[in-house]
Amino acid sequence: MEKRVASLRHQFQLDLRELTSVREVEQFKVKYLGKKGVVAELMMQLRDCAAEERPRLGKCINDLKEEIQLQSEQVLHGFTLAEESARLIEEKIDVTLPGRRSFLGRMHPLTAFMQEMLDIFKEMGFSVQYGPDIDSDYNNFEGLNFPQDHPARDMQDTYYLSSDMLLRTHTSNTQLRVMQSADLPIRMVAPGTVYRNEDITARSHVFFHQVEGLYIDRNVSFADLFATMNTFLKRVFGSSVQTRFRSSFFPFTEPGVEVDVRCSSCKGSGCRLCKQSGWLEVVGAGMVHPHVLINGGIDPELYSGFAWGFGIERLAMLLYGVSDIRSFTENDQRFLAAF
Repeated sequence: MEKRVASLRHQFQLDLRELTSVREVEQFKVKYLGKKGVVAELMMQLRDCAAEERPRLGKCINDLKEEIQLQSEQVLHGFTLAEESARLIEEKIDVTLPGRRSFLGRMHPLTAFMQEMLDIFKEMGFSVQYGPDIDSDYNNFEGLNFPQDHPARDMQDTYYLSSDMLLRTHTSNTQLRVMQSADLPIRMVAPGTVYRNEDITARSHVFFHQVEGLYIDRNVSFADLFATMNTFLKRVFGSSVQTRFRSSFFPFTEPGVEVDVRCSSCKGSGCRLCKQSGWLEVVGAGMVHPHVLINGGIDPELYSGFAWGFGIERLAMLLYGVSDIRSFTENDQRFLAAF
């Protein structure tokens, strides 16, 4: 047993000189001092020795164990310091180098433009109301005079989550909530994201943004609608903006109109953005249908009103001369930095 201890001490010294890194020291300690290491194996063999020799031999093995532990820790400490010094040299900072420029975040152009629109409407006396992105079929369609078999539903390809719940196709889903809960007169706008299952092109996307508007009071007329639309569009595009009103159909209005603005991309000569017409539709509007007023708990014999829906992207494309609606969602830093 003494010869084995002496041989192991000699071998341990040789192995210790061969170590070159912290990792190798850890492996060395496992080899000699681990639960299944060489020293543990010697302790197991001690059982085969004579009883009177065990105390002395056991002390020899423990002395060897402490020697291995002490010297391996010393070597480990040396390698640790050396590796830390090398890493610090590699990671040192040259304080004479110029600092890295930090870029401030900025508001997305659509968010900024929507806020500008809301500020204009608030100055005109409208409050801001919000509705949910996920809503019932009743609030999005049926309560707004879209019966189940109404052909106008084909105009809006809808994402249904269940037979009754869907992603709203317009912010008009806020109308009934406001009519049923607010005191008359009502003058409000409702901004938000809307969703439609459409082909993604230069003019359309599967999600976009709208600002719904609603004004209900006694003796509200079509002239009030025209005045409101013209006043707002002049605030956005300037007093020289050219607009036109065309009769149109919407289930929740009677009568209904579409408002067009002269295309700023081609100045009315015709381009891909305006489909060669020289005009771009930006607003669907009209007088609130009597059935919608009744569904909102309002007597159509006493009150009348008008509603509209602006497409934020359409207005922003006209204002900033953007020819492709997809530019707003592609996160191209060059595009966003232009704003």
